[in-house]
Amino acid sequence: MRFLAYVLASLVLGIIVGHFYSPEFGNLYEIMLYLLILIIGIDIGQNFRLGEIKKIGKLAIKLPFSTLIGSLVGGLLASLLLRMEPRWGLAVAAGCGWYSITGPIIAQYSAVYGTLGFLANLTREIFTVLLYPVVTKRIPKDLAVSMGGATTMDTTLPVITKFGGSEVALVAFVHGFVLTAVVPFIVPFILQL
Repeated sequence: MRFLAYVLASLVLGIIVGHFYSPEFGNLYEIMLYLLILIIGIDIGQNFRLGEIKKIGKLAIKLPFSTLIGSLVGGLLASLLLRMEPRWGLAVAAGCGWYSITGPIIAQYSAVYGTLGFLANLTREIFTVLLYPVVTKRIPKDLAVSMGGATTMDTTLPVITKFGGSEVALVAFVHGFVLTAVVPFIVPFILQL
């Protein structure tokens, strides 16, 4: 729980600082993200055993497609509940947390739904950072990876590694990689239906 408090305090502090002062970071955030992934990769390499490949292999293939199907079902249900055209709900949900691509792709068809796609997928990423430590107390850590969608390869990977362990980190990385490869194709495909 202390980790959750640190994350929320950091977010609030960042919002306050950003409101009063706009520092120029350039591409420092990108360098820091690469550094985080490098450190996690080193940790996985130190703790990884070849015997785990077979176990991880099946889950790493099934989990991303289950996540995509679950996201699409959720998007369809949300569109029906909100009384909007199903293709918009499906397209937003197909982003699987990758807000920086989902919003712009959808915005080519509708600015309103592009904004919705951005915000919904950003919210998914934020909820993963905040709730993964809590959710893993109720469901298996490797299955909880699905809540992060495509972000499990990069931005939510540190949280998943901290609370899920190195063996879950590899599943998370493959999960995010597969979804990252699929999202740029599935979102435009849905919008053209």
